[in-house]
Amino acid sequence: MSDIDLDQLRSELDEFAEPEMTGGRPAREQRIIAGFEEIQRFVEKHGHIPQHGEDRDIFERLFAVRLDRLRSLEECRSLLASLDHQGLLTDMELVAASMETVSDDELLAELADAAGGGDITDLRHVRKSADKRAAEEIANRTPCEDFEEFTPLFERVKRELKSGVRQTLPVQKMDEIKLAEIQPGEFFIVQGQVAYVAEIGGAFRTQYDRLDSRMRVVYDNGTESNLLIRSFQRALHRDAAGRLITNSSIGGLFADEPHEDDLASGTIYVLRSRSSHPMVSANRDVLHKIGVTGGRIETRLANAKLDPTFLMADVDVVATYGLFNISRVKLENIIHRVFDSAQVDIEIKDRFGNPVRPREWFLVPLFVVDEVVQRIKDGTIKSVVYDPKRARLVEG
Repeated sequence: MSDIDLDQLRSELDEFAEPEMTGGRPAREQRIIAGFEEIQRFVEKHGHIPQHGEDRDIFERLFAVRLDRLRSLEECRSLLASLDHQGLLTDMELVAASMETVSDDELLAELADAAGGGDITDLRHVRKSADKRAAEEIANRTPCEDFEEFTPLFERVKRELKSGVRQTLPVQKMDEIKLAEIQPGEFFIVQGQVAYVAEIGGAFRTQYDRLDSRMRVVYDNGTESNLLIRSFQRALHRDAAGRLITNSSIGGLFADEPHEDDLASGTIYVLRSRSSHPMVSANRDVLHKIGVTGGRIETRLANAKLDPTFLMADVDVVATYGLFNISRVKLENIIHRVFDSAQVDIEIKDRFGNPVRPREWFLVPLFVVDEVVQRIKDGTIKSVVYDPKRARLVEG
């Protein structure tokens, strides 16, 4: 049989703060209520009261000890009576396991020692919104007051996931060293939400001589949390669906060896339309279609005036760039990522009268396209995007 890992338990408890002061109750009463509410949430989620037993989760055992303690103290029963809608204080049917290697009293003493107090209600981890599971460690969030600054980031990363510029990797299969090197600017999926690592504070050593850092994580539902890297790592590892969202670098664009979608050679082409559409006429000099082909451009443009992709009009080739050993799909995705903010939303009718919204048309000067191609060649395109207001490339 295995013993309780008290060092691990101390580490878990060390990451929780004192409960926040709300209302007019004394701090001790607030801690008692907060601890009881955690037990209530456990019962609501799992459908049974927390139980003792070596085969039980360590935090379930902790809640079982706490419930025993609350039941044994008259002041606690009186304080919590009006909140006990589940009958937890009157239902004394708490299952005890005969195989428990550490008695409840011993566990309580160890927990009290780790928390710095002799009363279970003084444990630092019983603040109102803190939960014992990693999936719930990140649930104690607050509204993100400056969320509008992060909204474009979430919108872009979702578009890039859809287009294939970014991918998701299972956290469960990630190397532990890589996961330990979480950096600002990275995106994850945890508990079904996209999480953005906005800031990471300076490293410090915990009471148990472990390196850690406090981080600011913003979620796509408009909330944020200020938690420790170790807590975030545990939440990711314990979430079977936890994912790392790759960055939008060109990784593998120019491969040393060809892959399935590689081309022996390829051409980036830039076109201007001869369409009489009002929007095209007004922006003809800066409205360009940017694409990639592995064949002859002439073949690609044959019958352009019958193809809604080319705005149902003839086109002029204004620039071409030859590249070798490239992944066409990745190259197109990179181009679209860089110029995403300048993409034109235009609707035309195909030859059957059906409305079509062509892609790959951008309001961007030709000299900027030249610069993007150069950056693709020298590998500096990774974090660059086009700023339409300044008509230049900027760090994204």
